[in-house]
Amino acid sequence: METAEIGLDALRREATHCTACELYESATQTVFGEGPPAAWLMLVGEQPGDKEDVAGKPFVGPAGRVLDTALERAGIDRGEVYITSAVKHFRFEQRGNRRLHKTPGVMHIRACRPWLDGELRLVRPAALATLGAVAGKSLLGPSFRISQVRGEVIEWEGRRLVPTVHPSAILRGPPEARDEALDALVSDLRVVAGLRC
Repeated sequence: METAEIGLDALRREATHCTACELYESATQTVFGEGPPAAWLMLVGEQPGDKEDVAGKPFVGPAGRVLDTALERAGIDRGEVYITSAVKHFRFEQRGNRRLHKTPGVMHIRACRPWLDGELRLVRPAALATLGAVAGKSLLGPSFRISQVRGEVIEWEGRRLVPTVHPSAILRGPPEARDEALDALVSDLRVVAGLRC
């Protein structure tokens, strides 16, 4: 087993006991990143959703299916990518028997930052893509605006980073605009694909 893989396994085990913010109290489990321990690309999403919280894996719900489609169309094999989230527990609001997504706050992002920093340190990806505003702000700071830099290559801490939208934004948009929104996400991911070493 490679050193990075051993390190990620240890970090994953440690993260399962995280109580740095209140989200652990109602979440089913910590949803840690997954993928090759020496991936060339890391995708950073916002937080686990309902399906991810239950499965314990990132991007396995409806947004994950959109992401899989976009990655395939952009020529990126999901199997070569390390996928994680800025926040490791599902933040939601209970409505009857449904758990509705609630955007993580700054304190949640800060509480989870050591886990994300650990993943970055161990995987050492040459390129990153942030999926959505929360992920972008987690790495680029509170002044980050996705509309200003979407699809552009930004130099960040010795790596190349491309911000794009979260796949769930496509699902939340009007049905008649989904094909165009997916095409735009694919276009951004093709920029990412061009960064492959």
